[in-house]
Formats: sequence, structure tokens, C-alpha cells
Amino acid sequence: MESEERMTGLSTAALVAIACNTLVAILLLLLCLVLYRACGVPSSQARLPVLAPSEGESQQVNELKCPLTS
Repeated sequence: MESEERMTGLSTAALVAIACNTLVAILLLLLCLVLYRACGVPSSQARLPVLAPSEGESQQVNELKCPLTS
């Protein structure tokens, strides 16, 4: 029979599984932290429409649309 030390110890596969699970848990915590920080900081460009022209372009467009009103 094996000694009592061998029976109470963890196998190599169990230790590798614990190490991998610990690494995955740390990576998940980092991902949650990054997502929390990214969602907490509002983007200054989030208020602007994506296809909106700039102020100079919008003046040119208005002048071209209504040349007789100015």
C-alpha cells in the first residue's frame, strides 16, 4: 500500500487544473475591471452623430441649399 502522504497529496493533473483555473479567474477579473472602467468613462464623441458634417462643412451646405436667403 501507498504511504499516507501519497494518498493525501494532490496529483499533478489536479495541480495543473488549479493553476489554470486561477489564471482564468485572474483574467476574468481583469476583463471585468477594464469593462467597468471603459463603461464608466463617457466618450466626448458619443454625443455627435457619426455622419454629421463639421461646422465649416455645414455652413457651406446651408449656403448651397439657400443661396437667395443670405
